[in-house]
Amino acid sequence: MITGDHKLTAIAIAKEIGLVSGSDFMVLTGVELDKMSDEELVKVVDEVPIFARVSPEHKVRIVKALKRLGHIVAMTGDGVNDAPALKLADIGIAMGIKGTDVTKEASDMILADDNFATIVRAVRDGRAIYDNIRKFVRYLLACNFDEIAVITTCVLAGLEPALLPLQILWLNLVTDGGPAIALGFDPPDEDIMDRPPRDPNEGILSNMELFILVSATFQYIGTMGAYLLGLYLLKDSVAEARTLAFIQAVLFELFVVFNCRSEKHSIYKLGFLTNKPLLIADLVGIVLTLALVYAPPLQVIFETVRLTVYDWIVCIVAASGGWLVLPELFMRPLPFFGRGGKKRRTVES
Repeated sequence: MITGDHKLTAIAIAKEIGLVSGSDFMVLTGVELDKMSDEELVKVVDEVPIFARVSPEHKVRIVKALKRLGHIVAMTGDGVNDAPALKLADIGIAMGIKGTDVTKEASDMILADDNFATIVRAVRDGRAIYDNIRKFVRYLLACNFDEIAVITTCVLAGLEPALLPLQILWLNLVTDGGPAIALGFDPPDEDIMDRPPRDPNEGILSNMELFILVSATFQYIGTMGAYLLGLYLLKDSVAEARTLAFIQAVLFELFVVFNCRSEKHSIYKLGFLTNKPLLIADLVGIVLTLALVYAPPLQVIFETVRLTVYDWIVCIVAASGGWLVLPELFMRPLPFFGRGGKKRRTVES
């Protein structure tokens, strides 16, 4: 709490709102701050819950001290005197009803209802949006690396390509597109506000590299396996073997998207019906895929052939690793899958 009010008033309000209790806490006043150097302030600012009788210059010094310690500083204010500190803070929050125009201009966020609980909801929404962006990236990367590996393998082995350019475009634009967008409709995890704040220097791919690698490996094995099975064991034509590989890749990507919905909970815990747009996108993808295999005009364009029931069983089994195995690998607390990051403290002034 940083306020211009008297020290005793500040303590009384802090106790009333639950910021402090008892008497074992520090309170610094503006007079005391004037006697401290910036280095001295940095040493104690983390341990001081209340600053009283402060001026706008003091508020700026406090924000600077918190930022020097590596904290992400959110500061609220409503008066003209708060504007410099709001501008300096990582997140300046102005009051929409009581706040002055100057304060609103200096802020990053305006509370239209002047309710601090709105800040919590905003943090929750922000975390949910960031999580959904990570899911989107996680899914697309997990589904695309294997295609590169499959084509490279065919070139090095002197085989006919397992996937044609038009089929790869279909995978990337149609099969992946709908489910990837539908991930944006995912509701936030129930424990999203129990997590520590993420490190601002942490990349968006942090802690998902292993999932992407293992997922791409599963799909690579399934796609190449289906292709080689059709080519050599079933003695199919290249077109038939290629159709097997293509359908396997489509099904894998439609299956594995469910495992990209959460980094901590499997689809069996989340439930298939908690994201209906994703379910619809998957069903549309399956219908369109059936059209590629059984509609003669599309067969000609995409160079596919009709598949037998046995062929479909092969494709479904080969694609099921993304649905059945990955959750068991990544949703358990295995020590070598290191989840989360360093715990950090967020200071809201």
